[in-house]
Amino acid sequence: MRVRGDAGSATVDFVIVAPLLLLLGLGVCQVMLALHVRATLTSAAAEGARAASLAGADPLAGTHRAETLLAESVAGSVVRRVTAAPASVGPVDVMVVRIEAVLPLIGLLGPAALTVEGRALQERWT
Repeated sequence: MRVRGDAGSATVDFVIVAPLLLLLGLGVCQVMLALHVRATLTSAAAEGARAASLAGADPLAGTHRAETLLAESVAGSVVRRVTAAPASVGPVDVMVVRIEAVLPLIGLLGPAALTVEGRALQERWT
């Protein structure tokens, strides 16, 4: 009868469990990275919409502001296109900044593309 565990069985247990823990850790990192990129894109789109909606500003001011913020926060290969255009939501005029980007994914799981919008009320001179 043995009192202590076999050293060989501990190695086998580690070989079985280690890849599962590694996969779980990479999955958590992937979700964190995707949420960070999404939050950064959403914030830049909202800030760009605010800049473009100021009285006397044009849509180019919004795209420039969003692109400046994104250049400081995410890699250049992530952002595909930044556009700004006026729109109407019912009786209200708004400025919409849309950012199309690619999510930096580890592996092939999850969505590859992401589109976010920022909206702001259009200011007018009175």
